[in-house]
Amino acid sequence: MKIDILTLFPNMFQGFLNESIIKRAIEKQKVAINIINFRDFSHLPNQQVDDTPYGGGRGMVLRCEPIIEALESIKTKESKVILLCPQGTPFKEQKALKLSKEKHLILICGHYEGYDERIRNFVDEEISIGDYILTGGELPAMVISDAIIRLIPGVITKDSFLNDSFMNQMLDYPTYTKPPVYKGLKVPDVLLSGHHENIKKWREEQALANTLKRRKDLLEKKENKDD
Repeated sequence: MKIDILTLFPNMFQGFLNESIIKRAIEKQKVAINIINFRDFSHLPNQQVDDTPYGGGRGMVLRCEPIIEALESIKTKESKVILLCPQGTPFKEQKALKLSKEKHLILICGHYEGYDERIRNFVDEEISIGDYILTGGELPAMVISDAIIRLIPGVITKDSFLNDSFMNQMLDYPTYTKPPVYKGLKVPDVLLSGHHENIKKWREEQALANTLKRRKDLLEKKENKDD
């Protein structure tokens, strides 16, 4: 997979690209990530990319030319272009799974007061990572890329994500490791029993209980989907 990220702040991605699973995925050539500064496509003095909104109003708006010209310089028939903005569709695990099957993703990071509306004519989809406002689209681009890359075959083992929270409209079950007792807090006996069927049954029950306690809305969505 190839991921191109259009941004005004390429240095924000240095840690993201050079640590942990993302770094290993790049080294294993499971993904190629290019950070493109769309300021380089500005035709204005001082590489200006924003301007005041027509009709008045607060803040500055990203101009359409530098973003669209940056986009056109890398877009192919295999590209899926995603605009990151608060008005987009909420990002979910199933969307991450679907996007992990794409060959080429282009993520556009916004900034300032927003985008020139005409940019929307050149994108395939708009995505939001939540109902709140950030200073720019860089953090959402990292969140979405991370969620997608870990699902690419060969990046992590399949067993590592099949039972993750949200994969089946359920939260994950509780997990424990050594020591078996710490400050009076014990690991459940079933996990120390070695009885795999009982462990599996316990985990299924705990996943359901966990979801009922913390995210009952997920079960309601699952029921509606199954109907």
